[in-house]
Amino acid sequence: MRSELLEHLRCPHCAAPLAATGNTVSCAGGHSFDIARQGYVSLLAGGHSYRVDTAEMVAARDAFLGAGHYTPISEALANAARRPLPAGCVLDIGGGTGHYLRAVLDALPDRDGIVLDLSKFAARRAAKAHPRIGAVVADAWRELPVHDGTAALVLNVFAPRNGPELRRVLHPEGELVVVTPTPAHLASLVRELDLLTVDERKDERLHEALDPHFTLLGRETVEYALAPGGAALAQLVGMGPSAWSARTTALPEDFKTTVSVSLTRYRPK
Repeated sequence: MRSELLEHLRCPHCAAPLAATGNTVSCAGGHSFDIARQGYVSLLAGGHSYRVDTAEMVAARDAFLGAGHYTPISEALANAARRPLPAGCVLDIGGGTGHYLRAVLDALPDRDGIVLDLSKFAARRAAKAHPRIGAVVADAWRELPVHDGTAALVLNVFAPRNGPELRRVLHPEGELVVVTPTPAHLASLVRELDLLTVDERKDERLHEALDPHFTLLGRETVEYALAPGGAALAQLVGMGPSAWSARTTALPEDFKTTVSVSLTRYRPK
């Protein structure tokens, strides 16, 4: 955990600045957190009441994304990031393995990035995803262990949207980029395997969460056909929330589906 990254983080208990000594991160208030041998630090202030991505889910996601099946989404994020931004880091909320943040940092060679994710299995991989990435275990639904206004750019890709906290950590002149599935996303796969569907109120809930805190700057749709093959289809099912309940049904090797997501940009109010 590089000192440049710690400058953006704060103690989850008392909000004091953090500093590293050896393999420990601590604050002046006496709160201390171990840096794991895999390179991430856990800044959880307490427990949580919902499921966390397992090692198997994270491995499936890493393999699927690493094969390039969602590259157009990564490219769209990188393009959205190539805009004038204020000083600050790139913060990826619920950033998993750091796959999308890596693409954005490649487009922004002068920026550091931090992945926040509740899964320690994801944080292990994120810590090694890019030389300028720091990985932190944290709960996106709670107060984030991040200083006010320290992020020039916040990414939120298929992740929880805690509107007040997203606004707090974002620089007043920064941008928030949100990626959400459209109703067409993986629709044929959802029908075949009876997977979890996109909430019909997805857009409405997005507005409810963000409109009080952000102004809409623009929206684009990223949509394309995908025929990843049998092994990758299993990874696709196994890397998301449907992994908990999906039924096992063999699909043809040439089975096709559609990737369809909205990329929305916001400016803080």
